[in-house]
Amino acid sequence: MRFLILSLCLLTLACGSYPKKADLIPTNLQVNTVSNSYFSDLTKDYVYKAQIEVYGKSFGGLFIIKKIGENHHRVAFTTEMGNKLFDFSFNGDNFKVNYIMDDLNKKMFINILKEDFSALIKEQLAVTGSYQKGNYTVYKTHIFNQPYFYFIQNEGLEKIIKTKGGKEKTSFLFQEINDNIADQITIKHQSIKLIIQLKSI
Repeated sequence: MRFLILSLCLLTLACGSYPKKADLIPTNLQVNTVSNSYFSDLTKDYVYKAQIEVYGKSFGGLFIIKKIGENHHRVAFTTEMGNKLFDFSFNGDNFKVNYIMDDLNKKMFINILKEDFSALIKEQLAVTGSYQKGNYTVYKTHIFNQPYFYFIQNEGLEKIIKTKGGKEKTSFLFQEINDNIADQITIKHQSIKLIIQLKSI
């Protein structure tokens, strides 16, 4: 009986929600949407020097995001010599692979990039919960039915955390923010060896 109670306690702790594990304090803020405006300007080409480490391989080059319409973005990654590694279109909830090189053409990897880049470019998301942690106001939302937590400080988005099973799965860090552009972005996955580092040029 004692073993059963201990097992249930451990199971409860293991299945605890991310807000509890991350010490997020619930608030009663009446906010309907959270905004991410880093890639929202139709007149800009957002160009970053990029380093992607995946499957034990490292790819360097240029990462380009272009907003071409309402809820419509094109995301491409090329080598510095101009060879295309991948090229995706995001139009509302529709996703299209325009091109991907054979070495990267794996369904799981494409789905991961689809989710990662959707989090980068989605501008307005419905809020399903609000929290406080230190100087951060934190909003919970969902992308592809997965929970994401947006960390806001001084009205600027500094961090996004994707969770699964109450655990942090992917982190998005935005640094050196100037004129509504994050000059440095790091996307790091916890469960697989995938890191994407972007530096604005």
